[in-house]
This record gives sequence, C-alpha cells and structure tokens, in this order.
Amino acid sequence: MRNFPAFFCVVNLSAVLILSLAGLAHTDDWPQWRGKQRDGQWNESATLKKLTPQNLKTLWRQPIGAGYSGPTVADGRVYVTGRNEKPTQQETINCFDAKTGKPIWDITYPSIYTVGYTAGPRASVTVEQNRAYALGAMGMLHCVKADDGEVIWKKDLDAQYSISKSKRMPIWGIACSPIIYGDTVVIVVGGDEGAALVAFNKKTGDEVWRCLDDPIQYSSPVLTSQNGNDVLVCWTGAAVVGLNPATGDTYWRHPFAPTRMPIGIATPIIKDGKIFLTSFYDGSMMLEMGTSDMTVKELWSARGPNERKTKALHSIISTPIWIEDHIYGVDSYGQLRCLRASDGQRIWESQKAVAQERWGTVHFVSHDDDVWMFNEQGEVIVGQLSPEGLTEISRVKIIEPTKPQLPKRKAGVCWSHPAFANRCIFARNDNEILCVDLSEDAE
Repeated sequence: MRNFPAFFCVVNLSAVLILSLAGLAHTDDWPQWRGKQRDGQWNESATLKKLTPQNLKTLWRQPIGAGYSGPTVADGRVYVTGRNEKPTQQETINCFDAKTGKPIWDITYPSIYTVGYTAGPRASVTVEQNRAYALGAMGMLHCVKADDGEVIWKKDLDAQYSISKSKRMPIWGIACSPIIYGDTVVIVVGGDEGAALVAFNKKTGDEVWRCLDDPIQYSSPVLTSQNGNDVLVCWTGAAVVGLNPATGDTYWRHPFAPTRMPIGIATPIIKDGKIFLTSFYDGSMMLEMGTSDMTVKELWSARGPNERKTKALHSIISTPIWIEDHIYGVDSYGQLRCLRASDGQRIWESQKAVAQERWGTVHFVSHDDDVWMFNEQGEVIVGQLSPEGLTEISRVKIIEPTKPQLPKRKAGVCWSHPAFANRCIFARNDNEILCVDLSEDAE
C-alpha cells in the first residue's frame, strides 16, 4: 500500500468536514407569538426565495376548529387552538407532529362565548421547557406537558379574577399571548382589584404578582431592556406601560387612551430604544425610552380625522415591520405604507400587498434581506421593502380564506399569523392547518 504524507490526510479530512458542515442548514423553532423573540424575525438558512406553485410542496394538512390564533412550533411539534360549536361550544388545544402532521394529542373543554366575533381562540400557544401555555378567548388558561398534553395546572381566569362579573371582559375576548419571564408566565388578564396583568409561577400556577387597574386591549406584551433593566412593555386600554417583569412594579407610563374604544391589536415594535404603536382609530405614536433613567417620552404622534382619512399608520391587526430608518405597515383599508420613523411622515403607499378592504391584513416576517408577507387572501409574498417602494420577488397562494373569522367578507379571510420553522411555513384558516416545505431542496 502506498504511504501518503500525514498532512495530506489532515487536509483531506478537513475538506470533508468543511463540505459536511456546508451541507448542514440551520433550522429553528417558532415557540411563541411572532417567533423566538416576538419580533417577527425568521433566521433559518437554505430556504426558497423564488416561490412558484410548482416548487411549493404541501407536506401535510389536518382539520382543526375555527380560530384566530397563529400556530407555534417547538421541538418537532406544532400547537394551535380552535373552536367548535357542535354538539356544544368547546375550545380545543391541538398538537401535531411537525414533519408528518400526525395528531399527537388534543385537549377539549367547554367554553361558552359571550364575546363578539365567536370564531375561536385568539392567543398563540407559548411553549417553553416541555410546557405549553394555552389561553382561551374566555380566559381558560392551561399549562400542559408539551410532549403528551398532560395537564400540569389550569385556571379559569374569568371566574378567578371576576372579568365578566366586573364588566371588564374585552368585547372581542382575551387575546394576548402568554409570555415567559424567568420562573413566571405573565398573562394579560383584565381582572378587577389590580389584576390587569398577572404573573403565575410557570410550574405550579401560583400567583406571583398582579398589577394595574387598566382596561385591557388585544396587543401582546413584549420584553426589552432599558439601562440594564429588563422591561415588559404592555399596551393597555389606557396607556403604554413599562413594567418590572420580576415584580410588576411600574417603571414608566405614557397615556395612549382610545378615543372610541379599546381596539389596539398590533404588537409594539421596538428599535434602538424607541417604541412604535399603531391603532385603527387612533393612528400612530412613537415613544423613546430614557437612556439615563427609567422614563419615557413621546417623540411624535399622528391621527387622521377618521378611519378613511388617516395619518401615518392606522393599523387594525397587522404588526408593522421596522427596517433601518423606516416603518412599513398596513393601514385601515389595506394600504401598504412606508413611514419615516423619525417623524411619521408618509413616504409612499401601495395597494399591491392585499385587496382594498376595511381591516385589510398582512403579517410581516423579516428573513435575511427579504420580507415575507402573508396576506388575508392566503398568499405568501416574498419581497423587499425600501423607501423606494415594494419590490416583489414572488407570490403564491398556499391556503384558502374562510368566512367564520369575518362573515362580512365575501371571499373570507386568513387573519392568523403563520409560523416559520423547520424551513417550512405553518398556516391555518378556520378549517385546517397545513405545512408547506420552504427548503431549497424542495425545488
């Protein structure tokens, strides 16, 4: 046998290792509302960019009950909630295998709706350390083992915190997705006696703290940092509040009360110490957190005279996306807009992303240099957003709109935020959930 120099063997072994690592594509989970950090950021590699009906493969689909809640994905499982009205009114928590769609477990429980828009649960399931936290529209909170659905603890928040009894139940129900902080899970409850927000021990369900007497809206809270402190930013029906997530104590508070009704749905977006908020009737507001103290100040706000004559951005459901010095979002009748972040000045407007309808909705997800948009017509749009406009790369329909979420819309809607995980998109309507392969090797 011929003897090769040792360095030759090392070089070839290194080459094999490099080639092997190059072939590995980064995959990630989507374990809560709007992804790992609640920021609409999708970080996976080796994914498709140019979408066509030919290169998109639906891996599986499964029937589910109606609902507004977006799917979440963690540890090879997909979680979604729904509602059925027959034979009785019930909410369901479903868990599916992420690769095959095979049902793993489900939990069904009675839930009598007294709220408007009865198509189903609103909040996405939050998954952490083999625990899944699911919150129903009437305040039924479950903590279950994520792998097998065994109930660890549960609470009827409506009964425990007198939400309906004290006439504090939002007209469209409980909608904010649970958020984990340390050993607690924080819920926007809306209860009386200072229980607008409540933190529970995430393992036992024991109450750790409660805070605020504010009415609540539908905007899920987010975590940020300020001067080395963790801050839970919550947009209530009265103000934007920065809380100490360990205690519930208020760091700062800025009024943003609705002029007509509590209707704030979009999640606050945060960049470089600034917080942007938008509401259907009340327009937009930009806040800036103090850099030397725990304060906040308003930089600008803009509100048009009505829902058709709007200023800046009057969004209903869509959470905008902030790219460099500009904010992009969908206005009251589906207008895709670009705003200058510094003052809210509108740079351009387009009707290309979604049909012109009242409450037109697009969900935005950032992926590398592109923005993936899922509109209410069930279309996925891949493109780029800049002060020059929308550059559309590709567009394809992956799921049919349905009518239970908005019966007034003839063609139906897809209002639920999709999940991006395992190089797939997981989307749902009121009849089914499906998984579409987005990996490069799917072509």
